[in-house]
Amino acid sequence: MEGSGAGVPVKIRRLVTRHDSQGRSAVASDGAPTICSAYEHIPGMVTRLIWATSTGEPVRSAPEDPTTPTLSHVPLPGETRFIVATFPPDSIFASTSFDGAKAGEENFRLSPGLAELFDEAGFHQTASIDYGIVLDGTLTLELSDGSKSVLHPHDVIVQNGTRHAWRNETDKPATIAFILIGTSRDKCNETQSGEI
Repeated sequence: MEGSGAGVPVKIRRLVTRHDSQGRSAVASDGAPTICSAYEHIPGMVTRLIWATSTGEPVRSAPEDPTTPTLSHVPLPGETRFIVATFPPDSIFASTSFDGAKAGEENFRLSPGLAELFDEAGFHQTASIDYGIVLDGTLTLELSDGSKSVLHPHDVIVQNGTRHAWRNETDKPATIAFILIGTSRDKCNETQSGEI
């Protein structure tokens, strides 16, 4: 398998189960997810769209892969997304060879629905509750009140639709698994225009 340089392969193994014609549990597929994106213009950045569900989707006896290159990475209310992301060290953005315009275009293409939400400082906000589990490396969560929280392997986060940015202030890639659950935003949590 391809490596990401962080101990987490680009094409991680995804096992999907189903029910056979007799109602017994069985393996539907076993292999890499369809959408595994190693970025060219953000060296070390990798996103993997593992699975997605739509609103009110029932358990299917023979599930088909719901992921496509154009599927929004941000779920609508009642939808879910399962994403595993590897973040390179922040130092790559300061490199003289870094091309911000090409990186931005690539991000829009490989992370539809999500890339549009980022500001120049990397802050973004989604109408979702996100469960995150750090798999490898060290990441820093920065919030709009200026606070920073350092997360290590096996640390977990429950992100309640807050404006945030991920920082990798180390010299090694870091990988985190996210389960995003689309929801609506109540009035007290709505971000004022221009803050997202």
